[in-house]
Amino acid sequence: MGNKHTDERDPFYIDYPGRIANIQKLMAEQDIDAYLGSRLRTLSWTTDAFCPWRSFVIIPSDGLPTVFTFVIDAARVADDSWLDEDHVLGYAPMGGMDQISIISDFIRDTLGIKRGRIGVENGMSNYLPEGNLTHYEYEQFKAALPSCELVDAHQIIDRLSLIKDQGTINRFREASRIVDEGHKAVRNALENGGWRGKTETEIAGIAALAMRKAGSEWEWSFTGGNEIASGYRTGFAGGACTPATRREIQQGEPLMVDIHAMFKLGLGDHSHNYFIGTASDRQWWHANNFLDMVRLVLDTYRAGITPVGLAEEMMGFAEERGFAENMVPGFEHGIGMMGDEWRIGLGDGPIPFWTNPEHVYQDGELIICAMQYACPDENIGFRYENPIVIKKDGCEPLSKFPLDIEEIR
Repeated sequence: MGNKHTDERDPFYIDYPGRIANIQKLMAEQDIDAYLGSRLRTLSWTTDAFCPWRSFVIIPSDGLPTVFTFVIDAARVADDSWLDEDHVLGYAPMGGMDQISIISDFIRDTLGIKRGRIGVENGMSNYLPEGNLTHYEYEQFKAALPSCELVDAHQIIDRLSLIKDQGTINRFREASRIVDEGHKAVRNALENGGWRGKTETEIAGIAALAMRKAGSEWEWSFTGGNEIASGYRTGFAGGACTPATRREIQQGEPLMVDIHAMFKLGLGDHSHNYFIGTASDRQWWHANNFLDMVRLVLDTYRAGITPVGLAEEMMGFAEERGFAENMVPGFEHGIGMMGDEWRIGLGDGPIPFWTNPEHVYQDGELIICAMQYACPDENIGFRYENPIVIKKDGCEPLSKFPLDIEEIR
């Protein structure tokens, strides 16, 4: 593996052995003998490898973790990870080699855990590839390890990953720089009548090519890669999740460009909005409402505020201006390494596994500032997304692409 994960001078360095040691410390406090991680966020945060197949990581009470992934991808995951090939193993649909059998045997025979407490990751999510242990998997592990108690322990990872280290922030900062290159390419392609004849899918591809050239590894969103909406599609209620279609861009319409990049499992996500041709006074009324709201939100974010407090303040502003009915009353979603897309905080609020509205933001949290303005009756809407680092006295937006709604002639 060389030194590709161990050079502390690298601005993107992350102390993965230190992360494992911190997990093991909390495991000891909770009397957990082994941690069976199944969520995509857990795999990313502990292995430094992208694990798109159903994968698991076993963290013992002492020593290195071991990853189990689909056999066709095991060699590549080992090459990406800070772990050596002896700690990245493949499962396969053969007798005794399926994921339940091989992991249970590993816990019982290799780790020597005949009886004890196994931490698992249960729960629910609105995020499709979350990776919580399924009912079937839970029942099968329970049957294969009858002398062990399976206990939910997902908050160990969530608590430790809440505040971002500098290497992680730098990865997100670089992913955001890459996203800005995508936006530059889209703007250049649209200008001077270049928008004529172009479809939403073509715009998504222009952004993707530019970001790949700049170093992006994946258009990471599970809502269609790069999301492009034009005309009436910008005004869909909620305003989020608009996979590009074959619809052609039309004069007189709004255009929303929401693009995504990934750099070393750090995620870039930024939305920019346009008018194609000269906008009407009414369109600019909506646009200025939205821009003023975004500026106010970015000026308000800082350590010590809560999601509900921010929402109440912002919706009060929207009511004063007369556009509250057009604003989705939420201004953020959580973020971490690849796979940690939605939850804010520890999911310890009144609705289990959802954001606690009273979560108090801390210095060093990193979230996506996410805002949707939707007026479907007038076929218009806007979106703003940008990773921000919460600081003691403000926030740092990581994408530096100018905040504006531009007229493209």
